[in-house]
Formats: sequence, C-alpha cells, structure tokens
Amino acid sequence: MSQLSELLSPSTILLDADAADWREAIHRSGELLVSTGATDPAYTEAMIRTVEEHGPYIVIAPGFALAHSRPDESVHRTGMSFVRLAEPIAFGNAANDPVTLVMALAAADSSAHREALATLAGVLADPARRSALDDASTPQQVLAALGADEGTEGAGTSDAPAAAVAPGSHGADAAPSAGSPTVSAAPPVDAVPSKKLLLTVCGNGLGTSLFLKNTAEQVLERWGWSSHLDVQATDTISAKGRAKDSDAILTSGAIADTLGEVGVRVEVIENFTSQAEIDAALRRIYAV
Repeated sequence: MSQLSELLSPSTILLDADAADWREAIHRSGELLVSTGATDPAYTEAMIRTVEEHGPYIVIAPGFALAHSRPDESVHRTGMSFVRLAEPIAFGNAANDPVTLVMALAAADSSAHREALATLAGVLADPARRSALDDASTPQQVLAALGADEGTEGAGTSDAPAAAVAPGSHGADAAPSAGSPTVSAAPPVDAVPSKKLLLTVCGNGLGTSLFLKNTAEQVLERWGWSSHLDVQATDTISAKGRAKDSDAILTSGAIADTLGEVGVRVEVIENFTSQAEIDAALRRIYAV
C-alpha cells in the first residue's frame, strides 16, 4: 500500500494559492496532479462533477476538503496534491466551511492509497500537526507535518494511523474511555438485531468513506468490538443495494440526502476525523 511519502512531493504542494471559488480551488489541486503526470485534465473536471452531483461531502473536517473521483483512464498512477488557499473559500458545507486546505487524490485502483489516507486522517485529528499545515512556509514543512518524510516511523497503517489516540489516553478528540463497553461486550441485542456490518459511504467509495471507516474502526478497537463488527467503505450506488444487510450507515449530510430512504439507520457525521463524534453515533446505534 502506498504511503504519503510515495504520493506527495514538493512539486505537488502549492501554498497560499489564489482561488475565486471552490471549483477553482479544485482546479488548482488538479493542475498539480496533471503537472506530475499522475492524471489528465479530464480527471480534474471529474472531481468537480463529483461535488456538483453529490454535494460538498468532500469537506470532511473543519477547513479541509479531499477532492477525488473514480478511477478511470484519465488516472495514470495513484497520486495526491496539497493546496493551501490564500483566502478561505466556502464549499457549501455548513458544518466545516470555510475551507483553507484542499488535497486532491487520484486513485489508480481501490486499494493502493488506503495506507496514505489512514496516515492523513491521523494528521488531521492531531491539533498540533494540523496547525503545522496551516502555518507551513515551505513544501518541505508541509511534508514534515504530514509525516511524509519520516519513513516507516509514524507513517501509520490502514488500521492505526500515526496520530491516532491510543486506547486509555486522553487526546483532545479521543473517544471517551470512561463507560466504554468492555472488551468482551458485543452489540446489545435490544438495540439493533446486529448483522455485524457497518457501511461508511461517499460518492465514490474511495476517499472520504475510507477516512470515516478508519475513524470508526479506531473507536470499535477502543471498545473491544473490532471482532464483532466489520466496517466497509462503499459508494452511494452500492450502499443502496447493501444497506439492508448492514446495521447502519455512517456518512455525510450531503450523501445522506443523495441516498434517501434505504431501510436502515443513517447517521450523519460532520467531522470524519473525530473519534468523539463517531463514538457518540455508534452509541446511539447500539444503545450503549
């Protein structure tokens, strides 16, 4: 699996970029992918169409957007870019606007970028490292804040990103340890007749849904429920077909509107990197 160090370089980082609106902000991030040969310009247009079709669900944390679309012939290799805007821009996401950081993801397949996204999720959940991204004055400082120049140390894995708060610790956004279900506990039968499956959903099933999956798995690991529940990231089309096989769906407000009535509980998550918010959602689903 690719790490951030393999997907980002100084040439794919642009600081204090001018953009008139969210479309231009995505264009700036897409231009970096094109300049390094990762994509064709058609992929940049596809990222914009994704937001036009599904809404601003790519704004997954306060001030942060992850632009992406489905793999197609316009993607030559998996890559990422990083753009910090000179002025904040509203994308239309009331919970997380305005946006100052835009990263673009081009995925050549559905799996190569998972490790990089897990690491990125941990960075965004760490206030100190997020502040370093806001204050960086050079691309090298951005890479350092992202941990992309640290080799394997701190790079994270798909199960435990570098900046994730360890069970029993008291990070700023850690899921509450007091009162958490015991290690041997399973989902209570009086809440949801558990099918042992949770779905995290985004427009393409490749980017923001993986962020959400990663954070949900951290919470379940803290609870000791990892062996009881499978969390799977998927897209809106697949989610509609698989919803009734799951306990619930975790997704953004924009995607929830797109899904409509799917026959199972849908929990809207605003900050996809927030263990505390997802902890609360899982407690509502399973009445714990």
